[in-house]
Amino acid sequence: MKKLIFQKFLTDTFKFFIIICFSFSLIVWIIQAVNYLDFVSEDGHGLYTYFSYTLYNFPKIIHRILPFSFFIALFFTISQYEANNELILYWSNGIKKITFINIIILYSLIILLFQIFLGSYVSPTSQDKARSFLRDSNIDFFPSLIKPGKFIDTVTNLTIFIESKDDKSIYKNIFLHDKLKDGKSSQIIYAKEAVLVNVGKNRYFQLFDGKLLNFKNKKISNIEFKNIKFDLSKYETITITYPKIQEANIKDLFSCLYYHYKGEVGSFYAEFLRCEVNTIKAIQEEFLKRLFKPLYIPLIALISCLMIIKSKEDKKYDYFRFWMFILVFFIIVISEISIKYSGHGHSGILAYALFPILLFSTIYISLITKFNNKI
Repeated sequence: MKKLIFQKFLTDTFKFFIIICFSFSLIVWIIQAVNYLDFVSEDGHGLYTYFSYTLYNFPKIIHRILPFSFFIALFFTISQYEANNELILYWSNGIKKITFINIIILYSLIILLFQIFLGSYVSPTSQDKARSFLRDSNIDFFPSLIKPGKFIDTVTNLTIFIESKDDKSIYKNIFLHDKLKDGKSSQIIYAKEAVLVNVGKNRYFQLFDGKLLNFKNKKISNIEFKNIKFDLSKYETITITYPKIQEANIKDLFSCLYYHYKGEVGSFYAEFLRCEVNTIKAIQEEFLKRLFKPLYIPLIALISCLMIIKSKEDKKYDYFRFWMFILVFFIIVISEISIKYSGHGHSGILAYALFPILLFSTIYISLITKFNNKI
């Protein structure tokens, strides 16, 4: 009987948790997807790249939303059970309140492990996969970005200006400013007419009747031409395509911090992680976010369970429930804000990791003492 009672409560909580988590995540995902439209409208990526990038960012959103969703689901389920007098069934069947709390804590530990797995493996892997679509994109929408009378700087080191375009897709009076890779030289190309040619993944301008000015070592050379090709496939989008710290695997983060604490930060090299003195703070924050931030989940569960201390018949029940909600919400905010300061040395890391453990232990011991005194 007791097993069935707990099974029903946990099932109801889990169902509501899934609904809340995916609903909130979907709202955030839609908002982000709208913001990512710049990849198409300004950076020239294709729709396939856009949709792939946005979809692979969904696990990251779930990872951020999960603690708050778990709190809302647990808080709402306990409130609903109390309102429907279903919690009385637990106490009348000999279930102790501390036993009920212990079951919820064990349940929260499962959520904790899932959060660690999601943040340490699934989310960074999916983010790196999303970034790979940008790295492999050949700027499919480049032709639609070229608008007469507007300076176009969609690609790195290249600025384009076109005066007009006729009905046959022939550009009139086109100017190209190309900054060469050495950073010390550049060239300006003017052509009376131009045609944009696409052959597979190759893209180039066919330029007619113009001049080419080369600027190198403070010298200028002038070349007139009748017909030349200007290759566009060598240029990259201005969109950030290199991996970020959030996309690095947990092993590289740990190794970087390990060598940093040994005073050998320059001894560790990773393919997609810059383990340097000026990045250590961000790496520490990311490491704590993945492995220690989930420690707040059992604390959230424990505080939510405090609502069973008072019955709805108590005149202060609504007041008490309101302040429990505010307290948990405040702790979630603190967990988000304090991580920004956790990278300031060993004390910051220790404080961030120990705070949820110490607060959890204090509340739990107080509850055990309270329930034992009632016996």
